[in-house]
Amino acid sequence: MNAVIARLPQSVDARVRFFVVTSLVIQILIVATGGAVRLTGSGLGCPTWPLCTDESLIATPEMGLHGAVEFGNRLLSIVVGFVAILMVLMVLRIRRERRDLMALSLVVLGGTVLQGLIGGLSVRVQLDPSIVGVHYAISAILVAVSAALVYRAWTGLRGPEFSVSRPIVIVTHVTSLLVALTIVAGILTTGAGPHAGDDGSARNGLDAGILQHVHSWPGYALIAATLALVIMLARAHQRRVMDFAIILLVLEIVQALIGIIQSRTGLPILLVGSHMVIACAIAAAMTAVVLSLRPSLDHMAHAEGK
Repeated sequence: MNAVIARLPQSVDARVRFFVVTSLVIQILIVATGGAVRLTGSGLGCPTWPLCTDESLIATPEMGLHGAVEFGNRLLSIVVGFVAILMVLMVLRIRRERRDLMALSLVVLGGTVLQGLIGGLSVRVQLDPSIVGVHYAISAILVAVSAALVYRAWTGLRGPEFSVSRPIVIVTHVTSLLVALTIVAGILTTGAGPHAGDDGSARNGLDAGILQHVHSWPGYALIAATLALVIMLARAHQRRVMDFAIILLVLEIVQALIGIIQSRTGLPILLVGSHMVIACAIAAAMTAVVLSLRPSLDHMAHAEGK
């Protein structure tokens, strides 16, 4: 055991950076496969949990496509958990110098375990939309935390002071609030819509038509707030923050277009799945914008050296 620990990274090296990126990618990928489970009606492809059936751990050929899709998602969730454990190990020896990375890694690991339990519960309660909605919300949070891991591994510890003006800080946090509201509204809208994960699963009882409009309100406000943020950052010559804000704005515009098209074309599963994945990408981009409001200590030291 000591020999294994001795081989772990003693600084934020290429191995640490590889795993922080892997963590982010696989957290987004599990959202995509989870969406596939729901959108193909495979949510009860494995009708029980933790086994796939009462007698079998794995899906059987008789269970067809639904069983294969659901069991494939369960297999990927194991990989997600394995990556989360390795991520914690990668920062184990630098936990004192980089407490931020250790804390974020532990959050990802704990959240991944929680996701497995909630996923199992959702099967046990026949895909109750409130449980499924919580399942997705936690995924979005884990994507944001994983994005924070990537950012902090690449830029180092952040300084105590903001590098931007107070109005920019305020608009940024308003924008982040709108991201959260838009995602929550999207979860409620999906819970009222036709894609339940199984033909026999209940819906949340809300009017999907009305919710589509309610969902769009914070979405459009989000685009407006992000555009205002980009303009403010451009005028303040804050290129580093502005680059992330532009990525955020592009994702939001694409998301809005997909939302409009899917609502007018009967909610095709490919567009709905893309909408779910991009929502998580928006959460990641928003995280990067918020974190970039403070300069890294390395950057500050470099600037002072000049």
